[in-house]
Amino acid sequence: MNSLDEVLDGVKSAAIAGHVNPDGDCIGSCMGLYLYMKDNFPAVHVDVYLEKPGDEFLFIRDIDCVETEYDSGSDYDLMFLLDVSSSDRIGVAASLYECMDNTVCLDHHVTNKGLGRMNRILPKASSTCEVLYEILDDKKISKACAEALYTGIVHDTGVFQYTNTSPATMRAAANLMEKGIPFSDIVDRSFYQKSYAQNQLLGRTLMESILLLDGSCIAGVVRQKEMEFYGLTSRDMDGIVSQLRNTIGVEVAIFLYEKDSCQFKVSLRSKSYVDVSKIASLFGGGGHAKAAGCIMHGTPYDVICNLSSQIEIQLKEV
Repeated sequence: MNSLDEVLDGVKSAAIAGHVNPDGDCIGSCMGLYLYMKDNFPAVHVDVYLEKPGDEFLFIRDIDCVETEYDSGSDYDLMFLLDVSSSDRIGVAASLYECMDNTVCLDHHVTNKGLGRMNRILPKASSTCEVLYEILDDKKISKACAEALYTGIVHDTGVFQYTNTSPATMRAAANLMEKGIPFSDIVDRSFYQKSYAQNQLLGRTLMESILLLDGSCIAGVVRQKEMEFYGLTSRDMDGIVSQLRNTIGVEVAIFLYEKDSCQFKVSLRSKSYVDVSKIASLFGGGGHAKAAGCIMHGTPYDVICNLSSQIEIQLKEV
């Protein structure tokens, strides 16, 4: 798959879908593809399916066109899966995927074994937005499309500070900047800005976090009652694990928040040598070498003990 044109040959309708709890890269790639198709393939009817994006992404053009529920009566010639590493991670359009034969998956998760009939999976790419950018015609990328793509790259590289940032990433970002996008505002608005309540919960999580494995691992937990107290939801948890990871001396950060009684969403981040994707996959999850996640059951103590024991194994191999 070298270009979007070859994929869309003969297609009259297409659906675009991302993963559950969509992050910046998922939203950016889905909306980037949607806008590119609207601009350059007007004869193709296209819909994008995502859980409701957060307010920090409202600057992306046509984001109000996102479908947050799938109508089983809607049929498509083709379905795009963006930033989705496995079928159980598909968001609101999961039932559509089950009945689709013609599917295309664009992704950069190393744990993705090929979710679509056609696949472009580049584990060394910084983001799905970068994977998508490479099959688009740069001359046909509008300013609005560039804003969406830049957003995804910024989010999955931690504003170009993570090791998944490559020269190719920077070249793609530079080309998008040349479209005249407000790149500083995109970074501030979608990546750094937090509500007062989000900052309060972040501070509480940091204050109550614990150091493990001689200070090489840190763990933070948020329970449902705490989210309710601050009036926050799962989409407000972004950024906490990265802040934990910034602690001096820490190689791996563990962050878990309670989704249901004794059910936790786990986020793992590493700095240098621990492959957290291997750890997440042991518990039914996946991701990247330095950023991964999974769902685990038990008490916070059980979850942290199970994870830290696997982290310790890798630390001893160094």
